[in-house]
Amino acid sequence: MEKLLCPSMMCANFGNLEKEVKDLENSGFDIFHLDVMDGVFVPNFGMGLQDIEYICKNAHKPCDVHLMISNPCEYVEYFTKLGVKIIYIHPEVDFHACRTLQKIRDLGVKSGIAINPGTSFETVHNLLNLCDYVMLMSVNPGFAGQKYLDFITSKFKKFVCESKNYGGYKVMADGACSPEKIAMLSKIGVDGFILGTSALFGKEKSYIEICNYLRKL
Repeated sequence: MEKLLCPSMMCANFGNLEKEVKDLENSGFDIFHLDVMDGVFVPNFGMGLQDIEYICKNAHKPCDVHLMISNPCEYVEYFTKLGVKIIYIHPEVDFHACRTLQKIRDLGVKSGIAINPGTSFETVHNLLNLCDYVMLMSVNPGFAGQKYLDFITSKFKKFVCESKNYGGYKVMADGACSPEKIAMLSKIGVDGFILGTSALFGKEKSYIEICNYLRKL
């Protein structure tokens, strides 16, 4: 199955967001990835809610939202109303993650968990039957431009191998997704990649050239 290529819109050019959305869509990317941070769970803020609302209303491709926030259950209905199609929560910060994932599904949205580098498969395996997506963080969440943590590779292998035992969730990679890492992780069965400055934004090649190149890896 073709890999999912998901531009991380936190890295986009906000000076002309309308053009960015159109250019990325026309280039063939699959899902717009929207990061929400509260300055508590992670030491940063982003993205602006007005920007998220704009992208959701104007994009023809689906949008996901990565909630790097405390008490995510209180906000899933809000983001559903904005039009997101996939919601990721962090089980590390949600005492009732099962309830939150079920609430996401009950709202008609795909559910996902985002897993920090220090969180193991064994810690979250009881949640996996409620997940459509599992996104492994290969950097510590909160900032763009970090280096890939090599010890995460074995965790990718574990989650890919176990997917068939938990309903077939898709495994996604977020953090330092360079072309080299995309090629490596694709070979072990990772389904999709969040694309920031390592592979997509700030490059000399056009978006369509980059998309076509990454598809072939």
